[in-house]
Amino acid sequence: MRPQAVRRAALRARLRARELDGLLVTDLVNIRYLTGFTGSNAALLVAAEDDDASLFCTDGRYVTQSAAEVPDLPVVTDRASARALAARASWLGVQHLGFESDAVTVDAHLALDEAAGTTELIRAPGLVADLRAVKDAVEVAALRTACAVAEAALTDLLAADGLAPGRTERAVALDLENRMREHGATAPAFRTILAAGAHSAIPHHTPTDTPLRRGDLVKIDFGALVDGYHSDVTRTFVIGPPAQWQRDVHELVARAQLAGRAALAPGVEVVAVDAASRDVIAAAGQGEHFVHGLGHGVGLEIHEAPALAATGTGTLAAGMVLTVEPGVYLEGRGGVRIEDTLVVGPDGAESLTRLPRELVEV
Repeated sequence: MRPQAVRRAALRARLRARELDGLLVTDLVNIRYLTGFTGSNAALLVAAEDDDASLFCTDGRYVTQSAAEVPDLPVVTDRASARALAARASWLGVQHLGFESDAVTVDAHLALDEAAGTTELIRAPGLVADLRAVKDAVEVAALRTACAVAEAALTDLLAADGLAPGRTERAVALDLENRMREHGATAPAFRTILAAGAHSAIPHHTPTDTPLRRGDLVKIDFGALVDGYHSDVTRTFVIGPPAQWQRDVHELVARAQLAGRAALAPGVEVVAVDAASRDVIAAAGQGEHFVHGLGHGVGLEIHEAPALAATGTGTLAAGMVLTVEPGVYLEGRGGVRIEDTLVVGPDGAESLTRLPRELVEV
């Protein structure tokens, strides 16, 4: 059985628990997760009782592609994919149809309601996102490959003296992204954050034509997109011998990151993981300089559930893949972030990213 069929079976159990006869899936990421389809227009109706009553819809541009990517579902061809399936719901005996209210506009909902006729549309946000939070073996393998591709590219960049003084942030970021493609990435997982000197104190700095200089901290937050799955890793380097304050900040962030990684285990509340890392930084008097959550889920999107943050909710489960990425940012001077992507296992977590975490002088 295809992994997508297994995922639909898990979704059907959730639909029955919610007393829904089906779910109209319109978010393209969720559609890819449940079917394997990678095109730009589609909708999916998952019937609660039997996959044989489920329908996939796309338009004429994707007839050949959908036959290859979605071989195990009946396909309807209609450019107005969501409305076409809503109109067919009653034919399939679906009287209570959930829809992704977190992905449907008000105007789209009015159109769906009109098309559905006697079928009742019921808000059902987050059902697929909750499933996606726990990765299956196929997904973990794809994420492992994406991490390896990203790290191979950075290793090549460093071996080629890619952080040499005089190179610009923008040039280095482009170099790294091209190397990821050479190693098999479809694209960068997100726009590379490459921040040198005082810019490294900006958590999400956009690379500029600022040249790298001796004495700079260089923060690199990057990832590779492979088979639809994203990797995410951050390392901070120093050009030339580090100053004592740079050593101190890096050592503090490294201890905080270790505490966060160690806290990952099934059943642990996400707020407790955030606190495990944040408390280390706060105890050193730098709490006000750790300005973001500790991490996030990662998979078909670069930011997925759950959020490791003081405002997060829920507990961890085996199979979740998350980042742990504390940082300390000293405005006008520089900042350090250390980030890994990890998969939660029955007895702890395995890091899918394996680059050294020490402060490396280049």
